[in-house]
Parts: sequence; C-alpha cells; structure tokens
Amino acid sequence: MLDLACGKGELLCRWAAWFGSGGVGVDLSPVFLGAAVARAAELRVSDRLTFLQGDAGTYQPEPGAFDIAACIGATWIGGGLIGTLGLLRPAIPSGGLVLVGEPYWIEPPPDEALDAYGFAPDDYASLDGTLERFEASDLELVEMVLADGDSWDRYEASRWRTIAAWLAANPGDPDHDAMREFLDTNRRAYLRWGRRYLGWGVFVTRPR
Repeated sequence: MLDLACGKGELLCRWAAWFGSGGVGVDLSPVFLGAAVARAAELRVSDRLTFLQGDAGTYQPEPGAFDIAACIGATWIGGGLIGTLGLLRPAIPSGGLVLVGEPYWIEPPPDEALDAYGFAPDDYASLDGTLERFEASDLELVEMVLADGDSWDRYEASRWRTIAAWLAANPGDPDHDAMREFLDTNRRAYLRWGRRYLGWGVFVTRPR
C-alpha cells in the first residue's frame, strides 16, 4: 500500500497489524513521521513499512508497484481531487484500488460559507459531482464510507479540546494568539456552516 501525505501513519500501521500488509508512507512533516515510526514499532510492523520524508505531491512510485494507493484527507497535494487521483493512479496495476478521503457539499453552500472556510466554489463538489471527478479520471467508484453528523462532531470537537489544552499549557508561546484565532474561527465556521453544508467520505475506486 502507498499512502501519500500519510501523517502519523496510522492507516498503514493498523493494516499491517491486522492484515499483514506492507507499504510506503510519504509525508512532509518530520514530527508526524517520527510518530509513524514509533507507532510501527509499537505494533511490531516496522519490518513491513517504510516512511519517507518529502513532498507527497512530487513522489514518483514505480508504475504498478502497489496494490492500493491512498490519500486520505490531503488532496491539496495534487491541487485537488483530480490532480491527486493523477498522482495515485500510476502506482497501481489494472486490478488495484485507489482510496481517497475527500469533503463534499451536502447542498450548495452560500458565499458566506465559502468565505468562512477560505474555499473556492469548485474546490469540492456534491456527491454526484465527486463521482463525475472519479469518472473523469477513468476510475469507477465501488465503495464509500460517509461521516454522519455525530462522527463529524466528534472529530471537530476533539480538535477544539486539543487546541484549548495546548493554549492553557503554553500561554507564552509565540503562536498562542494565532492558535486562539484559529480555534475561535474554526469552531464558529463549523457550527454555523460546516455541519449543515460540508460532508466527508472515504471513497474506494478502481480503474474502469
């Protein structure tokens, strides 16, 4: 499995522990990759996984070298969904799978919602518009898992709680004010706009 923008490597590590799979994770952050290496050691799968520091958007895998190529929640690496699918598709053979985690619009958002998140109108699409982007990349959608309101809440609220704890523990940090502004802005944007208009899903596709 190839995981571009793998973060802390949880997906690769868990699958290696559960299914005996191997893989490569690429991420820009040395902090995240350090956590990924530690997690692989904790689950005793270090011998099956390789983590590389670098720009996932420029990583060039050997064509067809992976059974699964994934990018979960970071399609900005390819300038959007279609560009990221173009990065992932060459990594798998005709019988492989491409996994992406991607937001979608539940209903057309007002301009105020776009402004609150800093999104351009075409950054994301509706569910059927997302399907069209897969089809434009010559990929067939075969499975998906969509977040519901409760799971979205748990995700967002855990971020608020983590940032609030960091703010309390680091009052003199030079990033304190910027983090406070991010927390306040993100929380309001989610409660006012995101929960109504913005969905999230992990989509499983294969070459058509």
